[in-house]
Amino acid sequence: MRASNLWILTEERPKDNVLRTIIEKFALDNKIGIFISNFHIIPIIDRCNGNFTFCYQVLGACSPFIRNIYIINVSGSSSFVDFLVFFQDSHPNPLANIPLYIIEETKTDDSESRNTGIYQRASKFVYASSIFPNARKIMLYSLQISQKDTLTQTNIFGTRCLMTLGVEILGKRLDENLCPFYSIGELIAFKENMRKAPKNNTPINIVQYNNKITISGRLSKNNSLSHDPNIGALSLISATIRKLGYLGEIEIISHDLSQEYIKNDNKFIRVANILNIQLENLTIPRVLPDRNDYWHYESSGEKLATIFLHLVIEHFTTAKSIYENHAGCERGYFFTPIGEPVAVKKYEDRDRYKSGDKSAKIAIPDLVISDIDRSEIINIEGKQFIKVDVGLKELNGFDAFEKIYISHYYPNARIIRSLVLFGSSENEISEVSFPKLSQCDLVKIGFVLNENGKMILQTRSPEIFKEALKNLHSFYGLNF
Repeated sequence: MRASNLWILTEERPKDNVLRTIIEKFALDNKIGIFISNFHIIPIIDRCNGNFTFCYQVLGACSPFIRNIYIINVSGSSSFVDFLVFFQDSHPNPLANIPLYIIEETKTDDSESRNTGIYQRASKFVYASSIFPNARKIMLYSLQISQKDTLTQTNIFGTRCLMTLGVEILGKRLDENLCPFYSIGELIAFKENMRKAPKNNTPINIVQYNNKITISGRLSKNNSLSHDPNIGALSLISATIRKLGYLGEIEIISHDLSQEYIKNDNKFIRVANILNIQLENLTIPRVLPDRNDYWHYESSGEKLATIFLHLVIEHFTTAKSIYENHAGCERGYFFTPIGEPVAVKKYEDRDRYKSGDKSAKIAIPDLVISDIDRSEIINIEGKQFIKVDVGLKELNGFDAFEKIYISHYYPNARIIRSLVLFGSSENEISEVSFPKLSQCDLVKIGFVLNENGKMILQTRSPEIFKEALKNLHSFYGLNF
C-alpha cells in the first residue's frame, strides 16, 4: 500500500469520536498500523496572510501509510450522505474521484425514535450507491445516550434490510443472530409479524402478487412528498426487494399523494427511478442519478463560520459546546454541566402549536458555548453576511430556549447572544461594513469569517472568541 492522504468530506461539524472511528475503520480494513493520541482538529492557516484556507487537519493520528488527514466542509443534494472518504494525494474532484466509503451518521437510538435512526437515512444509501456502486457503505452510530438493551422490531427489520444491502453497522451493539434477509418471502413474513401501526395510521404492508409487489405507506405531509420516515422506509424496503433479485413491478399504494406533489428534484422520485418503483395512479418523471450534482465544496453557507468557530474554541480553549445545530444540519442534544445529554424539544407547547400558534415552536440557535472560566454562555446564531438583518431578528427569538435549557441548567451563568456571519470581502465590523445597522445592533455581531478566510472580531466580541483566535494564531507563530 502506497502512502497518501486521507480526505474526509462532510456537511457537518467533524466530531472527534466520529473521526476516530472512521480513521480506525480505514486502518483496520487496509491492515495498517496506526497510533491515535492527543487528538486534535486544527484549521489550516495560510501563514503568509493569516487567513483560514477552509481546510482542517487532524493531528494525533500517526501511520507510515497516512501522510496527512484532511477535513473539508462540502454540500450536496438532498440525498447526500454525511461523509465521503477518499485516499489520494490531491483534493478530491467531484467529477472524477470515487470515494472509498460513503458514511451516514446518526445519534438516534430506539429509545428516542423507532424510525429516525434506521429508516429516515436509508434513502441516502440507495441514491449514493447508484452513483458510487463500489464504495463501501457504513451506518455509523454515535449514540449520545445509552443504547436500549432490547431492540425494537422496527430496528431489527431496518438493520436486516441495511445488512442485505451490504451496509456495515458501526458504533452499535448488534445481536449475533442479526443477519441479512435471504428471501423476499422471509422479508414479507417478518414485516407481517411486526407490531401493527396505530389504528389511524396507514400501515406499511408488503403484498406479493403473481405479477407485482405492492407496498403501502403514506408519503404526503404538509401538501408535499415529504414524509421523511416513510420515504426512508419505503426506499429501504424496495431496495432490499431488488437486492434479493426481484425484477417485477413494485408499486407504492395508499400514498396519499396527488400528481402536483411529484417534483423532479424530490429525493424519493430519484430513488423511485433508480429502483423502478411505481406510485399507484400517478406518473413519475424520468430523473437519472447525476454525479455532477451530488456534492461540491461549500463556499457560501453560514456553517463555514460557525463550524470554524466551534472547532477553534474547543481545540484552543477550555470552553466547550453544550449545543450545536449548525445551519440545521442535525438537531443535537443540550448538555448539562455534568455532561448529561438532554434532547431538545421542537415545541414549548405542542398542542398550542398544532392549534395554529407558531410562537409555541422553540427557536434554536446554531451553537451554544459554555465559557466556564468566565461563567458565560454564548448563544450563537449563524447567518450569511448578506442576511445580517434576518440573523439579528432570529437572535431576538431565543427566549424560550434560554428559559427551558440555558437558565434552567446554568442558572448562574451570564447569557450573551452573538451573531456569527460568513461571506463578503469586508475586513472589519463597523458602520462602514454595515451602514444600515444601529450601534445597538452592530455590537451583537461577534465574529465574521469573510469569503477570503479572514477572521474578524470587534471590541465587543465575546472574550472567548478573542482567546480562541489568539491561541490559534499563536499555534502558527502569528500575531492576532
